[in-house]
Order: sequence, then structure tokens, then C-alpha cells
Amino acid sequence: MCVLDSVPAIMSVVTSSLSEDKQKELLSLLGHVRLHLLHKASVHGFTALAFHNHCDNQGPTVLVAYNASGFIFGAYSSKDYTQEGGEVCDEEAFLYSIHSGGSEPLRVAGINRKCAFIDGVTGPHYGALVFLHQDTAEIQSNPGINFTFQAAEMHGEDLTLTEFEVYRVEGLGDLLDKPWRNINWTPERRQQLMKTIQSYKPDIKTVKQARAVLVGPVGAGKSTFFNSINSVFRGNMTSQAIAGTAGRSVTTQFRTYTIKSGKGGGAVPLTLCDTMGLEETAEAGLDIEDLVHILNGHIKDRYQLNPLTPIQGDNPGFNKQATLNDAVHCVVYVVDTCKVSLLTQKMLDKLASIRKKTNYLGIPQILLMTKVDEACPLAAEDLQNVYRSVYLQRKARELSESFGIPLSCVLLVKNYSEELELDQDIDILLLTAVQQMLNYTDSFFENQVDEAREAIDPQELYRANDRIRPVSFE
Repeated sequence: MCVLDSVPAIMSVVTSSLSEDKQKELLSLLGHVRLHLLHKASVHGFTALAFHNHCDNQGPTVLVAYNASGFIFGAYSSKDYTQEGGEVCDEEAFLYSIHSGGSEPLRVAGINRKCAFIDGVTGPHYGALVFLHQDTAEIQSNPGINFTFQAAEMHGEDLTLTEFEVYRVEGLGDLLDKPWRNINWTPERRQQLMKTIQSYKPDIKTVKQARAVLVGPVGAGKSTFFNSINSVFRGNMTSQAIAGTAGRSVTTQFRTYTIKSGKGGGAVPLTLCDTMGLEETAEAGLDIEDLVHILNGHIKDRYQLNPLTPIQGDNPGFNKQATLNDAVHCVVYVVDTCKVSLLTQKMLDKLASIRKKTNYLGIPQILLMTKVDEACPLAAEDLQNVYRSVYLQRKARELSESFGIPLSCVLLVKNYSEELELDQDIDILLLTAVQQMLNYTDSFFENQVDEAREAIDPQELYRANDRIRPVSFE
């Protein structure tokens, strides 16, 4: 289960040094929470400045220090670091220690009526423990100042740090009395969804299939989503689209995938288009102007995408005579629920730019939150809790506000990842998402002008469509 979020660095993902067993011991002290890695000193620096750059104004946090004697120890506070210089009182604050010897974790509450920490410009200063002392990989230990403990039990009297990490602590909450979105979890509902999707027909007679493009950060689960949908309709696990967990996008080509109903069966009337993952920098990941060409239907299947060489109109494989059959009818944003809080401003700005261009083209958009079971233990225990989870509802609202997209357009799904057999609850969430894609595709067709709706000749259809959907931007 994913209880830790890793912070993205410039070229790679910075990962936690906590083993699974030590995670569990730490969480036993913190309760029903999720941890988001904010700072890792071996990467970002053993300095107060680096600490404050990553950890100020982050709400509740837990410090995790490591030494060569096998101790993992630190401090929890429910209050912000702000560098204002005053004493901070926090009745919820505590020091702790976890030792590799196997004993129960040590938890030390503060001395009554004493402050928890000094909110200055130095490293975290809890009186009894001062971390990053004098901008080094050292702690200063002063038992009895604000907190009382035995040095041998807290850190084994080893004051040199091999690592120092800081995590934001986010409460997961409990279950709502009623789900905030009603889902029918029955076999009959699964069959009804499959039948509705398989019998779908676009409103415009000249359009053969609905086309949706999957867009999102690297590792969000775009390719895995297609594989999951394909598995549902095939009746067994499939892996047609290349998927993986690399720091860079595994998908390098623009791909259009047809979903088959059963082995050798007919095509489901929905084409899912897969793209490179989005990355923060302009030199990596999917280029936004390339995406505009994709939305307008100018890019053919298997076109090799290159962020350093944007697509030009005279490139081989550029479809100059695109029709509404080639264009995208629905944009589907895909976001890893585990990393909602880690979306950087640069990534949000890039997504906002995409949304602006997509709105200009009049293409409807929905957002899929993947890995909901990894993000919330309650959903992992029972997927039917997905729309009762307080935490997942909070994440959905956070994404809705960040993207400027209505909450009704945000859907929660779980892709097939570890499973070898199909699961009814997983299928229902996936099929519900596909049904919404088709519903929104209908909205797109309904917004086309009468000339495009009634046209029979594909070239005439393209010309009519081109008048209402510009293919370039200044």
C-alpha cells in the first residue's frame, strides 16, 4: 500500500529511506494519516536554509533522522514552521525513537507548559533535540529542555546523522455516512454499462467512433488505464500498451488503441489515444503544441514524439486533411491520487495551458484520479468505500479547484496492476469512466454547427469543422 508520497526532483524521484516495517511503526504513532516526503537532506542539503525552503508553511510535519547506530528518531508537530523567531506551543507535539532492536517505539510528550520548538532560522529546534546543528549532519542533544528522555533510548548517543527527512502529515479521515456519488455495485450494473458502451453510436453519421486522448504527468497510469479497459472487454488481463514506472515517459509515440470485445470480437466504438507523459520542463515530455495537433487530428498513429523537435506541417506522418473522424472528441486528464499534493506549480501551469487551449477548441474534458486504493487504505480494504472516503473526496475537490474543472467531471478509478483476474468493483469504476467519456463526446457533437452535423462528404465535413476549430495558436 502506498502510504508515502515521493517528492519529484529535477531529473528523478526522491524516495523515502523508511523501510515498510519502519513506516508501520512510525504510522502507529501518528494514527490514520498519509505521509508526503518534503525534504531529504542527502539530496537537498543538511542546512537550515534547505530545510525551510521545503518545509515552511506545510502544516503538520514529522522529522525523521537516521544514524549509523540503527536509530530512527525525530519530532512531530501540528504547527507550521515560519521562521518568525518565537516559541511555539503545541500540545500535540512529541519526540519519538524507533530502534532496529525490535522494541516498541518510544514516544515522548513535551514538558507541561513548555514550548514545543523555537521557530527560528536555524534547523528544527525542539530544545532537547536540535536538528541540522550549525548546518551540519549533526544533532545537539539536551535532554530535559522542553522534553525529557534518556539519550541512550532516544538516539544511542550517536549524534551524527546518516540521513534526515521531513514529511508532511495529512489526516485521511474516516468514512462519510453517505457516499458523495452513488454507484450501483451489482453484476447487473456491470453488464448494463458494457452493453451501453458497446451499442454507442456517434450523433454525426460520418463519424465512426468516439476518440478520447489521455493526458497527464509521467507515471499517472494513462497506458495502464487503456490496458485495464481493454482487459474488461476482452475478459482477461491484457498488456497491449507499454506501461511502466520509469522516471521518464515510457510512451514515446502517439498511439491510437482500439478496444476489442472478446478475443477476435468486434471493436468497441471508442478509440483511446495515448501520448507521452507531461513533465515540468519544456525540453521533456509532451509538447503542448504537439498536443494541439493531436486534438485537431493531424497526427497519425505511431508518430514518434520528440519534445526537442515539435511537429511541423511538412513532417512525414502529418495529416493535413484531417476530418472529424481523426480529431479528438474528449480530453481525459489522468492524475495519480497519491501525488495530488505533489503537483508543482510548473506542472499545474502546464495543465492550465492545455485546458485553455482545449476549451478554445470546444472539446469537453474529464479528470480521472487513479490509484485510489494506494492513496486511501479504506478504499484498499473495500473499493466500494471509494466515494465514502473523506480523504478521496478532499483530493477530488483539490483537483477540481486546481484544474478549474467541475467536480462532476472528476472520476475515481482503479487500474488493474497486480491482479490476475477481473474484479467486478474495479470494472464498474472503469466502465463508469468510459460511459462518461461517451456522454461528453455526445456533448461535443451536439455543439457542432448544423453544416458539420449533416455533412456526408468527409472533406466537406473537415472544412466545416475547421471553421469552428482553429488548428493553430499565436
